[in-house]
Amino acid sequence: MPKPLPLLPIPLPCRTKKMKTMMTLLYFPLVLTGCLPYLYHLGKEQSAIILGREKIEVVLNKPNIDSKSKEKLNLIREVRNFAIEELALNENGGFEYFTKLDREEIGWNVSASEAFALKSYTWWFPIAGTVPYKGFFDKEMAKELENQLKNKGYDTRIRAIGGYSTLGWFSDPVLSPQLTWADHRLVGLVIHEMAHATVYLPGDTTLNESYASFVEEIGTERFYIKKEGGNSVHLEKFKREKIKRETTIKLLKLYADRLKQVYDSDKDINSKQILKQSIILDFKTKVIEDKLVPEEKSKEFLARDWNNEDFLGALRYHSGEVSFLNLYEKSNRDLSIFHKEVKKLFELPKEKRTEFLSQDL
Repeated sequence: MPKPLPLLPIPLPCRTKKMKTMMTLLYFPLVLTGCLPYLYHLGKEQSAIILGREKIEVVLNKPNIDSKSKEKLNLIREVRNFAIEELALNENGGFEYFTKLDREEIGWNVSASEAFALKSYTWWFPIAGTVPYKGFFDKEMAKELENQLKNKGYDTRIRAIGGYSTLGWFSDPVLSPQLTWADHRLVGLVIHEMAHATVYLPGDTTLNESYASFVEEIGTERFYIKKEGGNSVHLEKFKREKIKRETTIKLLKLYADRLKQVYDSDKDINSKQILKQSIILDFKTKVIEDKLVPEEKSKEFLARDWNNEDFLGALRYHSGEVSFLNLYEKSNRDLSIFHKEVKKLFELPKEKRTEFLSQDL
Protein backbone atom coordinates (compact mmCIF):
# COMPACT_ATOMS: atom_id res chain seq x y z
CA MET A 1 0.00 0.00 0.00
CA PRO A 2 1.25 3.53 -0.70
CA LYS A 3 2.29 5.61 2.30
CA PRO A 4 -0.71 7.73 3.44
CA LEU A 5 -0.24 11.45 3.21
CA PRO A 6 -0.34 13.54 6.39
CA LEU A 7 -3.29 15.87 6.92
CA LEU A 8 -1.23 18.87 5.91
CA PRO A 9 2.39 19.32 4.80
CA ILE A 10 4.76 17.96 7.33
CA PRO A 11 7.49 17.75 10.04
CA LEU A 12 11.19 18.29 10.11
CA PRO A 13 13.90 16.76 12.24
CA CYS A 14 16.86 18.99 11.74
CA ARG A 15 20.15 20.25 13.01
CA THR A 16 21.48 23.60 14.04
CA LYS A 17 24.35 25.28 12.29
CA LYS A 18 26.99 24.62 14.94
CA MET A 19 25.39 21.82 16.87
CA LYS A 20 23.23 19.04 15.56
CA THR A 21 19.67 19.39 16.72
CA MET A 22 16.18 18.84 15.59
CA MET A 23 13.38 21.26 14.92
CA THR A 24 9.79 20.33 14.25
CA LEU A 25 7.84 22.17 11.58
CA LEU A 26 4.62 20.22 11.67
CA TYR A 27 1.33 21.30 10.36
CA PHE A 28 -1.61 20.57 12.64
CA PRO A 29 -5.18 19.97 11.50
CA LEU A 30 -6.95 23.28 11.08
CA VAL A 31 -9.22 22.52 14.06
CA LEU A 32 -6.31 23.62 16.27
CA THR A 33 -7.28 27.24 15.76
CA GLY A 34 -4.89 28.57 18.40
CA CYS A 35 -1.97 27.39 16.27
CA LEU A 36 -3.13 28.97 13.02
CA PRO A 37 -0.63 31.88 12.91
CA TYR A 38 2.24 29.47 13.50
CA LEU A 39 0.90 26.99 10.97
CA TYR A 40 0.34 29.70 8.39
CA HIS A 41 3.92 30.87 8.86
CA LEU A 42 5.30 27.35 8.46
CA GLY A 43 3.02 26.41 5.59
CA LYS A 44 3.84 29.56 3.66
CA GLU A 45 7.61 29.22 4.05
CA GLN A 46 7.82 25.46 3.57
CA SER A 47 5.61 25.67 0.49
CA ALA A 48 7.92 28.33 -0.93
CA ILE A 49 10.89 26.03 -0.35
CA ILE A 50 9.19 23.08 -2.06
CA LEU A 51 7.75 25.12 -4.93
CA GLY A 52 11.07 26.88 -5.46
CA ARG A 53 13.01 23.63 -5.92
CA GLU A 54 15.01 22.89 -9.03
CA LYS A 55 16.74 19.64 -9.87
CA ILE A 56 20.43 19.95 -9.06
CA GLU A 57 21.24 18.78 -12.60
CA VAL A 58 19.29 21.75 -13.97
CA VAL A 59 21.06 24.21 -11.65
CA LEU A 60 24.48 22.82 -12.61
CA ASN A 61 23.75 23.44 -16.28
CA LYS A 62 22.89 27.12 -15.81
CA PRO A 63 25.46 29.40 -17.48
CA ASN A 64 25.58 31.86 -14.56
CA ILE A 65 26.35 29.37 -11.78
CA ASP A 66 29.53 30.27 -9.89
CA SER A 67 32.35 27.74 -9.55
CA LYS A 68 32.06 27.45 -5.74
CA SER A 69 28.34 26.58 -5.87
CA LYS A 70 28.98 24.13 -8.68
CA GLU A 71 31.68 22.42 -6.61
CA LYS A 72 29.43 22.13 -3.56
CA LEU A 73 26.44 20.83 -5.51
CA ASN A 74 28.56 18.22 -7.26
CA LEU A 75 29.91 17.15 -3.86
CA ILE A 76 26.38 16.82 -2.48
CA ARG A 77 25.33 14.64 -5.42
CA GLU A 78 28.39 12.46 -4.87
CA VAL A 79 27.71 12.09 -1.14
CA ARG A 80 24.04 11.31 -1.71
CA ASN A 81 24.92 8.48 -4.10
CA PHE A 82 27.55 7.19 -1.68
CA ALA A 83 25.07 7.32 1.21
CA ILE A 84 22.56 5.20 -0.70
CA GLU A 85 25.01 2.70 -2.16
CA GLU A 86 27.59 2.39 0.63
CA LEU A 87 25.78 3.45 3.81
CA ALA A 88 22.37 1.87 3.06
CA LEU A 89 20.55 5.16 3.69
CA ASN A 90 17.05 5.87 2.43
CA GLU A 91 17.09 7.16 -1.15
CA ASN A 92 14.06 9.30 -0.25
CA GLY A 93 16.26 11.27 2.15
CA GLY A 94 16.47 14.30 -0.14
CA PHE A 95 19.36 16.28 -1.67
CA GLU A 96 18.15 15.84 -5.25
CA TYR A 97 16.93 19.44 -5.55
CA PHE A 98 18.18 22.95 -4.78
CA THR A 99 16.27 25.95 -3.43
CA LYS A 100 17.73 29.44 -3.25
CA LEU A 101 16.58 31.34 -0.15
CA ASP A 102 16.43 35.12 0.25
CA ARG A 103 18.07 34.96 3.69
CA GLU A 104 21.42 33.90 5.15
CA GLU A 105 19.93 31.40 7.62
CA ILE A 106 17.44 28.61 6.94
CA GLY A 107 15.54 29.21 10.16
CA TRP A 108 15.79 29.20 13.94
CA ASN A 109 15.01 26.73 16.73
CA VAL A 110 13.74 27.71 20.15
CA SER A 111 14.49 25.31 22.99
CA ALA A 112 14.22 25.56 26.75
CA SER A 113 14.76 23.68 29.97
CA GLU A 114 13.82 24.01 33.60
CA ALA A 115 16.08 26.39 35.50
CA PHE A 116 16.91 23.94 38.30
CA ALA A 117 16.66 20.59 36.56
CA LEU A 118 18.26 19.14 33.45
CA LYS A 119 14.84 18.61 31.95
CA SER A 120 13.82 19.93 28.53
CA TYR A 121 10.64 21.84 27.82
CA THR A 122 8.89 19.86 25.09
CA TRP A 123 6.28 20.20 22.37
CA TRP A 124 4.23 17.41 20.81
CA PHE A 125 3.55 17.08 17.08
CA PRO A 126 1.99 14.32 14.97
CA ILE A 127 4.52 12.00 13.28
CA ALA A 128 7.53 13.55 15.05
CA GLY A 129 6.10 12.99 18.53
CA THR A 130 7.48 14.83 21.57
CA VAL A 131 10.44 17.06 20.71
CA PRO A 132 12.50 19.56 22.73
CA TYR A 133 12.38 22.49 20.29
CA LYS A 134 10.13 24.49 18.07
CA GLY A 135 11.24 25.80 14.70
CA PHE A 136 10.61 29.06 12.87
CA PHE A 137 11.56 30.57 9.54
CA ASP A 138 11.20 34.05 11.10
CA LYS A 139 13.69 35.04 13.79
CA GLU A 140 11.37 37.61 15.37
CA MET A 141 8.74 34.92 15.94
CA ALA A 142 11.42 32.73 17.51
CA LYS A 143 12.47 35.60 19.80
CA GLU A 144 8.86 36.17 20.83
CA LEU A 145 8.48 32.55 21.93
CA GLU A 146 11.85 32.62 23.68
CA ASN A 147 10.82 35.70 25.66
CA GLN A 148 7.57 34.02 26.70
CA LEU A 149 9.51 31.02 28.00
CA LYS A 150 12.07 33.25 29.75
CA ASN A 151 9.27 35.11 31.49
CA LYS A 152 8.02 31.77 32.80
CA GLY A 153 11.43 31.11 34.36
CA TYR A 154 12.91 28.67 31.82
CA ASP A 155 16.49 28.60 30.59
CA THR A 156 16.27 29.24 26.84
CA ARG A 157 18.30 29.26 23.66
CA ILE A 158 17.74 30.21 20.01
CA ARG A 159 19.93 28.41 17.47
CA ALA A 160 20.29 28.88 13.73
CA ILE A 161 19.20 25.83 11.76
CA GLY A 162 21.75 24.13 9.53
CA GLY A 163 19.51 21.55 7.88
CA TYR A 164 16.39 19.46 8.31
CA SER A 165 14.65 16.31 7.16
CA THR A 166 10.97 15.65 6.45
CA LEU A 167 11.67 11.97 7.16
CA GLY A 168 11.21 10.93 3.55
CA TRP A 169 7.77 12.51 3.06
CA PHE A 170 9.22 15.04 0.62
CA SER A 171 12.51 15.16 -1.24
CA ASP A 172 14.14 17.87 0.87
CA PRO A 173 16.23 20.24 -1.23
CA VAL A 174 19.71 21.58 -0.64
CA LEU A 175 19.20 25.14 0.66
CA SER A 176 21.47 27.98 -0.47
CA PRO A 177 22.89 28.81 3.03
CA GLN A 178 24.27 25.25 3.17
CA LEU A 179 26.61 25.95 0.25
CA THR A 180 28.75 28.10 2.57
CA TRP A 181 29.67 25.07 4.70
CA ALA A 182 33.16 23.55 4.68
CA ASP A 183 33.27 20.44 2.49
CA HIS A 184 33.66 17.86 5.27
CA ARG A 185 30.82 19.43 7.26
CA LEU A 186 28.60 19.43 4.18
CA VAL A 187 29.35 15.73 3.73
CA GLY A 188 28.28 15.16 7.34
CA LEU A 189 25.12 17.21 6.87
CA VAL A 190 23.93 15.10 3.94
CA ILE A 191 24.62 11.82 5.74
CA HIS A 192 23.06 13.01 9.00
CA GLU A 193 19.80 14.16 7.44
CA MET A 194 19.51 11.06 5.23
CA ALA A 195 19.99 8.96 8.35
CA HIS A 196 16.88 10.63 9.85
CA ALA A 197 14.88 9.47 6.83
CA THR A 198 16.20 5.92 7.38
CA VAL A 199 15.70 5.33 11.11
CA TYR A 200 13.43 7.49 13.26
CA LEU A 201 11.48 6.80 16.45
CA PRO A 202 8.82 9.47 17.13
CA GLY A 203 9.29 11.08 20.53
CA ASP A 204 12.85 9.91 21.29
CA THR A 205 15.04 12.81 20.21
CA THR A 206 18.17 11.61 22.00
CA LEU A 207 18.07 8.22 20.30
CA ASN A 208 17.28 9.73 16.89
CA GLU A 209 19.97 12.40 16.99
CA SER A 210 22.64 10.25 18.58
CA TYR A 211 22.05 7.55 15.96
CA ALA A 212 22.20 10.09 13.11
CA SER A 213 25.37 11.63 14.57
CA PHE A 214 27.00 8.20 14.82
CA VAL A 215 26.13 7.37 11.20
CA GLU A 216 27.36 10.82 10.18
CA GLU A 217 30.77 10.21 11.73
CA ILE A 218 31.16 6.68 10.39
CA GLY A 219 29.86 7.72 6.98
CA THR A 220 32.05 10.82 6.64
CA GLU A 221 35.16 8.82 7.43
CA ARG A 222 34.23 6.07 4.99
CA PHE A 223 33.39 8.59 2.27
CA TYR A 224 36.76 10.34 2.42
CA ILE A 225 38.78 7.13 2.74
CA LYS A 226 37.16 5.87 -0.44
CA LYS A 227 37.35 9.20 -2.28
CA GLU A 228 40.78 10.47 -1.23
CA GLY A 229 42.50 7.70 0.74
CA GLY A 230 43.84 7.59 4.29
CA ASN A 231 45.88 10.78 3.83
CA SER A 232 42.86 12.88 2.88
CA VAL A 233 43.16 16.52 3.97
CA HIS A 234 39.41 16.66 4.51
CA LEU A 235 39.53 13.51 6.61
CA GLU A 236 42.29 15.03 8.72
CA LYS A 237 40.16 18.13 9.39
CA PHE A 238 37.23 15.92 10.28
CA LYS A 239 39.33 13.84 12.71
CA ARG A 240 40.74 16.92 14.44
CA GLU A 241 37.26 18.30 14.97
CA LYS A 242 36.03 14.91 16.17
CA ILE A 243 38.77 14.72 18.83
CA LYS A 244 37.96 18.23 20.05
CA ARG A 245 34.23 17.47 20.04
CA GLU A 246 34.69 14.26 22.05
CA THR A 247 36.81 16.15 24.60
CA THR A 248 34.16 18.86 24.86
CA ILE A 249 31.33 16.35 25.24
CA LYS A 250 33.17 14.58 28.10
CA LEU A 251 33.58 17.93 29.80
CA LEU A 252 29.92 18.80 29.26
CA LYS A 253 28.85 15.51 30.81
CA LEU A 254 31.14 16.00 33.79
CA TYR A 255 29.76 19.45 34.59
CA ALA A 256 26.18 18.42 33.80
CA ASP A 257 26.54 15.73 36.48
CA ARG A 258 27.73 18.38 38.93
CA LEU A 259 24.73 20.54 38.12
CA LYS A 260 22.41 17.58 38.55
CA GLN A 261 23.81 16.90 42.02
CA VAL A 262 23.02 20.47 43.01
CA TYR A 263 19.52 20.38 41.52
CA ASP A 264 18.72 17.07 43.22
CA SER A 265 19.89 18.32 46.60
CA ASP A 266 17.64 19.76 49.31
CA LYS A 267 19.33 23.19 49.17
CA ASP A 268 17.15 26.27 48.83
CA ILE A 269 16.69 28.00 45.47
CA ASN A 270 19.08 30.86 46.23
CA SER A 271 21.86 28.43 47.15
CA LYS A 272 21.19 26.38 44.03
CA GLN A 273 21.36 29.51 41.86
CA ILE A 274 24.73 30.52 43.34
CA LEU A 275 26.15 27.01 42.90
CA LYS A 276 24.73 26.78 39.37
CA GLN A 277 26.49 29.97 38.29
CA SER A 278 29.72 28.85 39.96
CA ILE A 279 29.70 25.46 38.17
CA ILE A 280 28.94 27.06 34.82
CA LEU A 281 31.77 29.57 35.28
CA ASP A 282 34.15 26.74 36.20
CA PHE A 283 33.05 24.90 33.05
CA LYS A 284 33.66 27.91 30.80
CA THR A 285 37.03 28.55 32.41
CA LYS A 286 38.04 24.91 31.85
CA VAL A 287 36.99 25.11 28.19
CA ILE A 288 39.26 28.14 27.73
CA GLU A 289 42.16 26.51 29.62
CA ASP A 290 41.90 23.38 27.45
CA LYS A 291 41.82 25.55 24.30
CA LEU A 292 38.55 24.04 23.13
CA VAL A 293 37.48 27.47 21.89
CA PRO A 294 39.66 29.54 19.51
CA GLU A 295 41.65 32.14 21.43
CA GLU A 296 40.08 35.02 19.50
CA LYS A 297 36.63 33.87 20.67
CA SER A 298 37.49 33.18 24.31
CA LYS A 299 36.24 36.52 25.66
CA GLU A 300 32.97 36.14 23.79
CA PHE A 301 32.59 32.60 25.13
CA LEU A 302 33.23 33.67 28.73
CA ALA A 303 30.74 36.53 28.44
CA ARG A 304 28.00 34.33 26.99
CA ASP A 305 25.06 33.61 29.27
CA TRP A 306 25.46 29.81 29.38
CA ASN A 307 22.57 27.81 30.90
CA ASN A 308 21.03 24.35 31.28
CA GLU A 309 19.74 24.28 27.72
CA ASP A 310 23.28 24.64 26.38
CA PHE A 311 24.27 21.44 28.18
CA LEU A 312 21.14 19.57 27.11
CA GLY A 313 21.33 20.85 23.54
CA ALA A 314 24.78 19.38 23.08
CA LEU A 315 24.31 16.14 25.00
CA ARG A 316 21.11 15.04 23.28
CA TYR A 317 23.13 14.55 20.07
CA HIS A 318 26.04 12.61 21.48
CA SER A 319 24.82 9.85 23.76
CA GLY A 320 25.38 6.13 23.69
CA GLU A 321 28.59 6.24 21.64
CA VAL A 322 29.85 2.99 23.16
CA SER A 323 26.53 1.23 22.61
CA PHE A 324 26.26 2.34 18.99
CA LEU A 325 29.85 1.35 18.33
CA ASN A 326 29.25 -2.08 19.86
CA LEU A 327 26.13 -2.48 17.72
CA TYR A 328 28.11 -1.44 14.63
CA GLU A 329 30.82 -4.02 15.37
CA LYS A 330 28.18 -6.66 16.10
CA SER A 331 26.75 -5.88 12.64
CA ASN A 332 30.19 -6.60 11.11
CA ARG A 333 30.38 -2.92 10.20
CA ASP A 334 27.59 -3.49 7.69
CA LEU A 335 25.33 -0.44 7.96
CA SER A 336 22.37 -2.16 6.32
CA ILE A 337 22.41 -4.60 9.26
CA PHE A 338 23.22 -1.82 11.75
CA HIS A 339 20.14 0.22 10.77
CA LYS A 340 17.95 -2.83 11.37
CA GLU A 341 19.56 -3.42 14.76
CA VAL A 342 18.87 0.19 15.76
CA LYS A 343 15.22 -0.21 14.73
CA LYS A 344 14.99 -3.15 17.14
CA LEU A 345 15.60 -0.64 19.95
CA PHE A 346 12.17 0.81 19.17
CA GLU A 347 10.64 -2.29 20.77
CA LEU A 348 12.36 -1.61 24.10
CA PRO A 349 10.67 0.36 26.88
CA LYS A 350 11.87 3.93 27.38
CA GLU A 351 14.03 3.09 30.41
CA LYS A 352 15.91 0.41 28.45
CA ARG A 353 16.62 2.84 25.61
CA THR A 354 17.84 5.37 28.16
CA GLU A 355 20.14 2.71 29.60
CA PHE A 356 21.45 1.98 26.10
CA LEU A 357 22.21 5.66 25.57
CA SER A 358 23.91 6.06 28.95
CA GLN A 359 27.00 4.13 27.83
CA ASP A 360 29.41 6.79 26.66
CA LEU A 361 33.02 7.09 25.63
